[in-house]
Amino acid sequence: MPTIVSRYGYHKVHRSVGLWGYLMWSRGAPVLFSTSGYGDVYLHVSDASSECAIDASVQRLRLRQRRKLKGSAMTQNPIAANGRGYLAIPGPSVMPDAVLQAMHRPSPNIYGGELLDITATLIPDLKRVARTSGKCAIYIGNGHAAWEAALSNVISAGDRVLAPITGHFGDRWADMATGLGAEVDIIDFGKQSPMDMARITEALKADTAHQIKAVLAVHVDTSTSIRNDFAALRRAIDAAGHPALLMADCIASLGCDQFEMDEWGVDIMVAACQKGLMVPAGLSFVFFNEKAEAVRSAMPRVSRYWDWVPRGDPEQFWQYFNGTAPTHHLYGLRTSLGIIHGEGIENVWARHAVLARAIWAACDAWSQKGALAMNVTDVKNRSNAVTSLSLAYPDGTKLREWVEKHLGLTLGIGLGMAASGARDSDAYFRLGHMGHVNGQMIMGMLGGMETGMTALGIEHGAGALEAAAAVIAKG
Repeated sequence: MPTIVSRYGYHKVHRSVGLWGYLMWSRGAPVLFSTSGYGDVYLHVSDASSECAIDASVQRLRLRQRRKLKGSAMTQNPIAANGRGYLAIPGPSVMPDAVLQAMHRPSPNIYGGELLDITATLIPDLKRVARTSGKCAIYIGNGHAAWEAALSNVISAGDRVLAPITGHFGDRWADMATGLGAEVDIIDFGKQSPMDMARITEALKADTAHQIKAVLAVHVDTSTSIRNDFAALRRAIDAAGHPALLMADCIASLGCDQFEMDEWGVDIMVAACQKGLMVPAGLSFVFFNEKAEAVRSAMPRVSRYWDWVPRGDPEQFWQYFNGTAPTHHLYGLRTSLGIIHGEGIENVWARHAVLARAIWAACDAWSQKGALAMNVTDVKNRSNAVTSLSLAYPDGTKLREWVEKHLGLTLGIGLGMAASGARDSDAYFRLGHMGHVNGQMIMGMLGGMETGMTALGIEHGAGALEAAAAVIAKG
């Protein structure tokens, strides 16, 4: 804005063509322009009447600009993303405040005291979640670390494994086995169908020499949201009369979808802490039974670090982790396991099931018009922890970006549904509904999605929120 430099002298103004024109027009005041060389403009005023004219013009201009700013502020959309965001991706999941508070502490003594006592309580509580009387080894690492740890204890270079695949993560686990030197037989069931147990039985029957040492299978593939029936998978293996180990990836499902390790005859199960267990990423787990222990005992060599023997039955505290303990994660895990068992694992499963059905009801309503579709059509094959969805290209990505920017709601990217770099990858996205979630959070997520589709003009059916509300109200 103009600033008086001296009476009957110079006025300094910002370099603005609109302002120049306004002052030149005002009452025919004799005004001469000059510049400072730095983008400023000076108005030379020759007499008192011109000074008064300039002052009046400046006041009118200020009033006009204030009115313009006030009007624009009222017409612009407010930023509704401010406030506490909601991370609705399929892991890492929402972390309970109690878990974060438990981790917010100075480093403890790792040679004595409460940390040792706390760790001793973790193993039985983890086994209660896994529903096993077997052993549990803790690793400092993500789910991929658990994959390699499990394989390293029972598979040697040159051994054969069978990998029935229903999504990206089944493929990645099979690839890790290949990297360790295993010969991997793959049965790919695509991205929308669960395992065909008859084909698995057939493949194992064809292995008359019993060269296949293990079946690597994912309970819930986070990319496709397909949930596989592990009780049926055990029956398929038994129907072939085959001794192969049954190895389960429960990284996405543990603490969300029902899983019964011992009852379903699973020999090895891998999991991680950042999804249903509600702890920041960094810990993974391998559960194993006596059959798996016997296979491990016959191994010619196992890496000192991956070896589950000392971790599963430590003589000294450091052997739980083959070195320094993941101190703060242990405090967080102790708290999260207390939350899970305080609710009761069966009640945890039931809560996830109700919330998942509410999401599916909303998606069914939306899909009555437009292109929105759930990846898994058969309800019995859907996970209660994650839902994979698609819209017309590129609306999946557009919706994700809009709700994050305008609402503070973060939805999951589509993963493994399209070829890397493919144009149609922007059609896919995922919803995470695992761990520390409740009804009002799910209704908020669904309301955010409807808001985004409305704002973007993405065609969708009506009644989604009413359908979801009815499911939650019924319980």
